[in-house]
Amino acid sequence: MERKPRLLFVATEDWYFHLHFLSWGRAARDKGFDVVVAARVNTHREQIEKEGFKLIPIPFIRRSKNVLHELLTLYEIMKIYRRERPDIVLNIGIKPVLYGTWASKLARIPIVINLLAGITEKFHENEWISSLIRHMVNLAYRWGYKGVNPHTIFQNPADIKIFLDCGIAQEENVHLIRGCGVDTNRFNASPEPQGTPIVLLASRMIWEKGVGEFVEAARILQRERTNCRMVLVGDCDPDSTGSVPKATLEEWNTERVIEWWGPIKNMPDIFSQIHIVCLPSYHEGAPMVLLEGASCGRPIVTTDVPGCRQIVKNNEGGLSVPIKNPEALAKAIKTLVESKDLREKMGKRGRQIILEEFSVEIVIDQTIALYEKLMKTRGISPEASAPS
Repeated sequence: MERKPRLLFVATEDWYFHLHFLSWGRAARDKGFDVVVAARVNTHREQIEKEGFKLIPIPFIRRSKNVLHELLTLYEIMKIYRRERPDIVLNIGIKPVLYGTWASKLARIPIVINLLAGITEKFHENEWISSLIRHMVNLAYRWGYKGVNPHTIFQNPADIKIFLDCGIAQEENVHLIRGCGVDTNRFNASPEPQGTPIVLLASRMIWEKGVGEFVEAARILQRERTNCRMVLVGDCDPDSTGSVPKATLEEWNTERVIEWWGPIKNMPDIFSQIHIVCLPSYHEGAPMVLLEGASCGRPIVTTDVPGCRQIVKNNEGGLSVPIKNPEALAKAIKTLVESKDLREKMGKRGRQIILEEFSVEIVIDQTIALYEKLMKTRGISPEASAPS
């Protein structure tokens, strides 16, 4: 008896898979794959399982440094691989990539694909402690990749160059797929609203997203009497070592230096209410909030890092500034706040960039083509794989 080819997604969190990769799972299911998701199960079991995907809990703790727990997590992944016998494993994120690649050595997975959505800032800093961490992570990737020959998806060309220059991956095994894909019908362009310009930073409330710089830029703009509202949307992330404390967010909100709207699910509605999207992040792959904001025709202010600069395209879809520079950030925001014509021009160009390079249709076509190419190379039929 033949069975469908099985695709196993491994991610740290169920919410992360649901937010960024649900469309990938649907596309694979519609192409005839049996889709399995392994992640820490927290808030999105029902939404994932109603798609017809099998959901398997993995005890990931993102900030854990407990060696025993991490070894047990690695062992759990290996057990899942052996039990589920996937034809393709797609590991998403740093821990799934490292542990999943190691586990595949023993489980003999036919096709291993790793997806790194933005390499950590430790690869981009020069301080000696960051250099030490960078070399340790580099070594872990080297050991993990050795003998497996996995394929790796990157979301921007700069991260590809880092992996190739470090000798971690082989050139024929790296693939550029720009982001997770934007539903350009759901995130459609709309005229900006009337009233005081609203500048939005929407993300997890963690320092490396540039939340501190955003708040400092808001203070600068207040001192300069710039007529705008600075808004934070998103929740704290207690599993991140860099989470902004809730008390700090509430204090800023009380001071009226910014407005904190908390976590909000209906992002198309939020984009229709604001004028400028801001993300002063320290490192990114292809940040979804910028892709969705640009798709809605909103101009962007972001940092000049690889994952962000490919969306603003040489200041065509928005403005880019150096990282950790609230003065430059405030200046760029002020430029857009004071020019509706410039906002409209950049918003239109941003929408065009998304349609040409980042739509969900483009990304899904590239991803499915990669699956089929690798399956053909391994002699796995797209219609059916090994006997159950």
